[in-house]
Amino acid sequence: MNLVKTEGIILGETNYSESSKILKVLTKDYGMISIMSKGCRNIKSKLRSVSTIFTYGDFHLYYKEQGISVLVSVDIKNTFLSLQSDIEKISYASFLLDLTEQVLKHTENNEIYSLLIATLEKMNDGYNTHALTNILELKYLDFLGIRPVLDCCSICGNQTEIVTVSASSGGYLCKNCYHNEKIYSNKMVQLIRMFYYLDISKITKLEIKEDSLNELNEFIDDYYERYSGLYLRSKKFLESISKIG
Repeated sequence: MNLVKTEGIILGETNYSESSKILKVLTKDYGMISIMSKGCRNIKSKLRSVSTIFTYGDFHLYYKEQGISVLVSVDIKNTFLSLQSDIEKISYASFLLDLTEQVLKHTENNEIYSLLIATLEKMNDGYNTHALTNILELKYLDFLGIRPVLDCCSICGNQTEIVTVSASSGGYLCKNCYHNEKIYSNKMVQLIRMFYYLDISKITKLEIKEDSLNELNEFIDDYYERYSGLYLRSKKFLESISKIG
């Protein structure tokens, strides 16, 4: 095994033996890999604080292409302190880690890593957590191969007179193709396209009315349920947290 340095973030952790963990780490250079953090559960271990979910930084490790690599140390880039100190924020962020892991089972496109990090950084900076979650959910549809039609009517291709967006029809609907589908607000219909094309890393303002976000979330949940085949327990927990809030 070669000693390498790679930027990454821990998506999951599993206890191993009496004192170690196996970490699921999404890396910039190698995609998703498994890393053994030996002895990290010992109180005095130098790896203890850097072998937990959300650890983001430069990982120094003995890399093994086929199998489990071994962690040496981590140079932290961001502790996501603000994000992890708020139950609602951490619930949204945990869902995104879960979703990212599922998306990576379909493709290991390098863009997924950049999108996730940019989203978590914006969450940590205080931008609307609900909106950021919806933005990333929309962007991930591309990698799942189920991109909705948001440039024209999904039925006839008409680029004008769009009246709503429909999960069952796969995207926008114009007035000629609309039948009995739910009519979403005009703001939400515009918002979904804006979110889809938005560069997360360049966001400087994200003030969206909760009513529009709730409509958007309803559509996204319906779309994922119809086409993705994914079932995420973290999404159900997130919904319960949102209701409490």
